[in-house]
Amino acid sequence: MHMLLVISAGLILLGVFALFGKLWGGDAAGIALAARYFVPVWLLVALTNMWVGVTKAGYGVSEELPILLVVFAVPAAIAGFAAWLLLKS
Repeated sequence: MHMLLVISAGLILLGVFALFGKLWGGDAAGIALAARYFVPVWLLVALTNMWVGVTKAGYGVSEELPILLVVFAVPAAIAGFAAWLLLKS
């Protein structure tokens, strides 16, 4: 359940980045740039989530690593696909 919440938060954060990209860039290229900026920020958030899981919740790194990969990959892949689609058009 927590993993789904974190992925959902990532998608919401991607939406916020896209909104600011639209507001500041004014076109599809601005949204695509914002989606590309989202990926390293999301990596830091996902790593922080893993750190909390290891230090506070008592999980091992080997238990948290697959969760980190999924939590990071889903929103990052959607951001990459969206940036590709926006730049393609």
